[in-house]
Amino acid sequence: MKRGNMLNSEISAVISRMGHTDGLTIGDAGLPISDECKRIDLAVRPGLPKFTEVLETVLEELCVEKILLAEEIRSVNPEGMEEILGIMAEYEKKTGYKPAMTFVPHEEFKKMTASTKAVVRTGEVMPYANIILYSGVTF
Repeated sequence: MKRGNMLNSEISAVISRMGHTDGLTIGDAGLPISDECKRIDLAVRPGLPKFTEVLETVLEELCVEKILLAEEIRSVNPEGMEEILGIMAEYEKKTGYKPAMTFVPHEEFKKMTASTKAVVRTGEVMPYANIILYSGVTF
């Protein structure tokens, strides 16, 4: 049996196949997902699972060199932004990696999700609780 906390076999498989600079999207319940992109739907009901819980678990498995967020999160969901900053600070403490952070307009963000390896849909209902994680290398 797998030793880590990532029990979802689909997410684990996507992470294991990711190479340098490949992207993985974690999104809220309302994020549109392109038909061309793999959908991993975890949403059970509003708020379950939380975006932050999924993000923390994915970060236990994935080496991340860059993250992408929608610009709008800073003004519309500052609490969510603070949570992400806290999670990323903890990631840096645990791993020694400090991913670069980039912001784009939400409309551009939605388009960029189509080129990621998968979109993990959470039950999160806070606005702009979406992130693209770009894989780094561990060597």
